[in-house]
Amino acid sequence: MTDEQPPVEIPKPVEPSGVDLARVALRAAKEQARARGDAAQQKRQARRGGGLRSGARADGRDPMAFGAAINRLITERGWETPAAVGGVMGRWPQIVGEDLAKHCEPEKYDEDERVLVVRCDSTAWATNLRLLAPQLVARLNEDLGHGAVKLIKVNGPGGPARRYGPLRAPGSTGPGDTYG
Repeated sequence: MTDEQPPVEIPKPVEPSGVDLARVALRAAKEQARARGDAAQQKRQARRGGGLRSGARADGRDPMAFGAAINRLITERGWETPAAVGGVMGRWPQIVGEDLAKHCEPEKYDEDERVLVVRCDSTAWATNLRLLAPQLVARLNEDLGHGAVKLIKVNGPGGPARRYGPLRAPGSTGPGDTYG
């Protein structure tokens, strides 16, 4: 018994026949002609004033509706979340209810921190909104997408700016204390 194996025959590559050679030559000639035609067309366009010409089919230069242009701009710049929050500020009464909307209004949105700042007209409404903040965050994220608003910062009614300096008496609230 021998461990010799029969010799393996390696198939010879098939030589292309005349028909195959003709097909290859025809394909190469067509590609060269197409390239010459494209170059000639570009030369003609350059002589006529260059650039692309408007045709019967739609392309990127066609006019578009204003809303579509704005949506495209928002998407290209990555402004989806700030634009959505801006929409919430416009629809505030529908989101939080008429009673709450009469006494509280959104002031600003910090995109980096994902914080919505809301100002209330009295401390009682500010306290009420602080208690409702978790439900309101859930409602806003339902409307805007998960994680768009992480926190609602509630501010009470704004008073005049307090200035402290060398011309103020200690304990004085400034000119507001003389008005009542």
